[in-house]
Amino acid sequence: MAPQGPYKLVTVNNAPERAKIIVGRVIEALKDEYTIEYAANAESPEAAKAVFEKIMPDVVFTASMWTPEQSSKVLDQAREVNPKVKTLALPQGLQVAKGPDGVVDYIKEQLPALIDS
Repeated sequence: MAPQGPYKLVTVNNAPERAKIIVGRVIEALKDEYTIEYAANAESPEAAKAVFEKIMPDVVFTASMWTPEQSSKVLDQAREVNPKVKTLALPQGLQVAKGPDGVVDYIKEQLPALIDS
């Protein structure tokens, strides 16, 4: 069976190189199930909406450095731009607590249910 997708992914992360590495690991791990294209990163919640309007992502992740309020606002903006967008807010502090491996594992656990919802 062919992988589902393609899905355009945008991240909101103030460490774009780290976001790219983590997303790359997730894409590689799930490539047999999903075709995910890493389209862009917004470096702040304030910059996110313009990126969403330009890219029209299918999936948006907010990084664990943002507060729940910041993530919620960003994900609301993503839904304004594309009502069908799939969104995932990483729990605040996840990167600090569990490191990159913990972030990759969290996304791999959450993504199938997210895409299928």
